[in-house]
Amino acid sequence: MSEKTQCPSCTSSDLRVFHRAKGVPVNSCLSLETREEALGFPTGDISLAFCESCGFIFNAAFDESLLEYSERYDPTQAFSGTFNRWHKKLAEDLVERYALKGKRIIEIGCGKGEFLTMLCELGANSGVGFDPAVDPKRTRSPEAGSAEFVQDFYSEKYAGHKGDFVCCKMTLEHIAPTGDFVSTVRRAVGDDPNTVVFFQVPDVIRILEEQAFWDVYYEHCNYFSAGSLARLFRSAGFEVQTVGLEYDGQYLMIDCHPAVGSHVPTLLPEERDLKLLDRLVGEFAEKLPGALDGWRERIGKYRQDGKRVVIWGAGSKGVAFLTTLGLGEDAVELAVDINPHRRGQFMATTGQEIVGPEQLTERTPDVVIVMNPIYKEEIEADLKKLGLSPEVLTT
Repeated sequence: MSEKTQCPSCTSSDLRVFHRAKGVPVNSCLSLETREEALGFPTGDISLAFCESCGFIFNAAFDESLLEYSERYDPTQAFSGTFNRWHKKLAEDLVERYALKGKRIIEIGCGKGEFLTMLCELGANSGVGFDPAVDPKRTRSPEAGSAEFVQDFYSEKYAGHKGDFVCCKMTLEHIAPTGDFVSTVRRAVGDDPNTVVFFQVPDVIRILEEQAFWDVYYEHCNYFSAGSLARLFRSAGFEVQTVGLEYDGQYLMIDCHPAVGSHVPTLLPEERDLKLLDRLVGEFAEKLPGALDGWRERIGKYRQDGKRVVIWGAGSKGVAFLTTLGLGEDAVELAVDINPHRRGQFMATTGQEIVGPEQLTERTPDVVIVMNPIYKEEIEADLKKLGLSPEVLTT
């Protein structure tokens, strides 16, 4: 597929491609029932382009027709106590901050429905969630209020669903016509200045600073900084209230209202990041080869020493880590995941079996590589309960 030459956020043509990757699996969180299916999984290319006008970063080689979002797609983190505590605290904070009591909630990209359910329960709210991957068998009726789920992508045809609070978490990074989509949301929410719009996306500053190649994968066609996110929403007709970081600096949060009438926007200090982004994309391209070589050498040494290496976290980060480094089962034997729905499946293109933690007592690891450092303490506690004491590394 030819590379896009226009920014999907601001339409500028002032683009600079700074990172390319070939043969990347086009889905990281699909259920793959056999090793053969995993090894032969379809691939696409990544060409990360930096817009020098607005700071937006996107995959200029992205082809959304290659993706599958269905009940087979399972990116949930809801089996982690660490994540669930933070997730509940976020829901409680939003209910308190915006007085979400007896209100109507819209969630775009609701996943398996956990967050919408919490918002409804905490504030006796009602709501509707949109996601082609939502699985009715894995959602439960809230104790207070009610939630319904639509197995479809949110689009203009659902503009009739109005809400006092419209949220979209970890979804905008998947949507290629970025500017068009945010404009669709703006038209749908109307001009009531009391309507709150809340989005959450990964933060690209951290990815660039850490050369976090495990956070660059095909489904994520968009990469946002505080500035590029705020500029996108302002250009679509929103008044930005706050933009900031959460979850150990991994997630960007933005909340805004429809901008009504003439007003001069107040720029937030976090938005002034164009020069920083320009420097970081250059450093990412310069430092990434060394980061990759460092990981390959380290894992190669474990292999020479006859040590069994596993990764913990079989989702997108795990897939990106293995495929970028080209690590098959001979180098990293297993992928571990606490999500019971992933067990017995296989990692896209590299073929490792996904097992539950309890299976490590039969195939004892010498080294566990944790795909997200925020879960390190939780994982070490799980290993200790199993009577295991491997070396634990984090990305």
